[in-house]
Amino acid sequence: MNNMLLKATVVGVMGVLVGTSSAWAADVTWKMATPWGGGPWLERDAQNFADNVEQLTNGRIKIEVYPGGTLSNPLKITDAVKHGVVEVSHNWLAYDWGRDKTTALFAGYPGSPTPEGYLLWLYSGGGLELWQDYREEKFGVISFPCATISTEIFLLSNKKVKTLEDFKGLKLRTSGAWSEIASQLGASTVVMPGAEVYTSLDRGVIDATEWGSPEINRPTGLSDIAKYVVVPGVHQPGGVLECQVNKKVWEGLSEKDQQAIETAAMLTTYESWNDSASADLEAFKEIKEGNNEVVNLDPQFINKVKEVTRTWEEEQAKKDEWFAKVLESLRAFKTKLQVWPEYRMPIGGTQDENS
Repeated sequence: MNNMLLKATVVGVMGVLVGTSSAWAADVTWKMATPWGGGPWLERDAQNFADNVEQLTNGRIKIEVYPGGTLSNPLKITDAVKHGVVEVSHNWLAYDWGRDKTTALFAGYPGSPTPEGYLLWLYSGGGLELWQDYREEKFGVISFPCATISTEIFLLSNKKVKTLEDFKGLKLRTSGAWSEIASQLGASTVVMPGAEVYTSLDRGVIDATEWGSPEINRPTGLSDIAKYVVVPGVHQPGGVLECQVNKKVWEGLSEKDQQAIETAAMLTTYESWNDSASADLEAFKEIKEGNNEVVNLDPQFINKVKEVTRTWEEEQAKKDEWFAKVLESLRAFKTKLQVWPEYRMPIGGTQDENS
């Protein structure tokens, strides 16, 4: 089923619900805060959620999407939603990393599953319930998965990095859980605003940066000034973005409205996975055909990242009950996923013609 047909089917079903409900409130317009200055997460994913909500509520709830910095501090989106500065947001959970490191387990970190693994865990493995209980209890907002983050490029770098020894001493711009883990692996990590990354890499203030999937990297121009593109993105195999709703606003909605928004979030998450995966194919093809040297990480380095990450996870779990609870669920589901390659062809793989 393609995107348009899927959307039409969902809208049709919700339309029946609309027709049978007598408890709809008056039309409203919500403001959506985001941390994004532009690009696919703002112009495609956040806007798709707004459009889906409007469609599934039969035009009764409209959402105006604003770029980062317009309505609130881009790194304090959750506070803006919680305190009613805005009704809704599109956000990355790990921007609340400084308050609670459990956010990394949902947002993406070196121990993450792929986007497909995240979707299975969230919607079939109990992850969604943990996500929503955690966000409401710890941060006072209603939250839904609202987009996927594709596997990222490991580094855009002006120093060739293949082994652990190459990584040691690297001046690396990064953030979140990876900033701690990369430091333990010997990198010299730097946290800086996104607006400063291009100039810092160009002038040699930093040696390298990680900045999203091929699609997200393409419009930044970072690959034009970085000599090396290092893969795979073991630091972020996958991740998820969220949409948040102010709790008081949410509780004031009818049950049918709430169902419509939940459906819009799930639909938008699927659309994001599909659209970003497709865009990544073309973007990485352009990178390979460009002037960069594509470097594949040494398997021993990848195994070392996994080892250090697991130790880091254990340390956090000892200090935080929520971290331990979510990690237990995520690990259990990742164990289930281990059977996947035993019966499924790898994405992009082809069956042996002689088999």
